[in-house]
Amino acid sequence: MDIVISINNAVKKFRQAVVLNNVSAEFERGKVHGLIGRNGSGKTMLMKCICGIVPLTSGSVSVDGKIIGKDTGILKNAGVIIETPGFLSGYSAYDNLKFLASINRKIGKDEIKAAIRSVGLDPDDKKHVGKYSLGMRQRLGLAQAIMENPDLLILDEPMNGLDKDGVKDMRQYLLDLKAQGKTILIASHSAEDIDVLCDTVCEMDKGVLSKIR
Repeated sequence: MDIVISINNAVKKFRQAVVLNNVSAEFERGKVHGLIGRNGSGKTMLMKCICGIVPLTSGSVSVDGKIIGKDTGILKNAGVIIETPGFLSGYSAYDNLKFLASINRKIGKDEIKAAIRSVGLDPDDKKHVGKYSLGMRQRLGLAQAIMENPDLLILDEPMNGLDKDGVKDMRQYLLDLKAQGKTILIASHSAEDIDVLCDTVCEMDKGVLSKIR
């Protein structure tokens, strides 16, 4: 079994509050892995710890054999949407992604425009992102996550704010990415999203992770 993400006895506490309670799990390469659970169950915190945005109190997370916070800092070579994507409101979609792409300098304008098109937006539209609907921002967030062609995607509620057609498009797009061999970890409130997309499903409840399938 080719494991991409390995979580070992992960604990996250804020003073007396235990947000992650001895979480252990393994996520295999090339599959879509679902995380379900109510708001406040610990799903988003687990994703933040996998990405290295928030350090664990104890335990470990490793991605591709590298321990986050020890062998590497914040997770690289991954596309991430956690909470509502933050963009510069006075700039267009293309200008926002161009600015973000300039950090790693891996891609140019062709790849940026292709990513924007692939999520159903127009890369030549000059409309400022501040005037976007929540669904359009979610689409742009996914474009940002995939524009550098990462092998791993970590997506927290990527369907949030999308209309019925948008959800259908996004599901198909994620299935296409899986067919390309990408590994996707997705948190969703929608049972239908999880049923359609996911090969494995885990549930978070009060910081405890249990495997459902």
